[in-house]
Amino acid sequence: MSVRPLPSDPWDRDDDDGGEAPFKALTRQEAQALRTKEPPVSPWRVVLVQSVVGVSVAALVWLFWGEFSVGLSALYGAAVAVVPGALMARGMTSRASSLSPGTSAVSFMLWEMMKIGVSVAMLMLAPRLVQPLSWPALLAALVLCIKVYWIALLWRGRSKRQEPDEQST
Repeated sequence: MSVRPLPSDPWDRDDDDGGEAPFKALTRQEAQALRTKEPPVSPWRVVLVQSVVGVSVAALVWLFWGEFSVGLSALYGAAVAVVPGALMARGMTSRASSLSPGTSAVSFMLWEMMKIGVSVAMLMLAPRLVQPLSWPALLAALVLCIKVYWIALLWRGRSKRQEPDEQST
């Protein structure tokens, strides 16, 4: 077993020793087939599910504790996830953000910074806007609404796993 020294540039590798194949650009037909096989999850669908989860959590918290302020705190926590998510979905689905790959990357970063800024501002304003504020209810609803992103990924994965079963029947 011989040990080779690491190259000074990690991207400067010899692929002669069975490494990865070089990058191959997809043809238009291959790209279309890939889009058909693995459709993207709509950001608006995620925002809608976040809204439904947030309203449901707020209603359950209000019913369980019997205090309107606790339910309102949970609803505000859901809004801390939904409002910035809707802003980002609006920005990312605009025509300007899909002009080129570079524009898309910059647009994504800008809208993500906007999303974080709006979330932080809403959390800072929470004690003034919701009185009396229940931080546990607010944070519980916020966390549950944020977890909707994982549900969206599982949703996408489940629909891909069901395709072969549907074809075999």
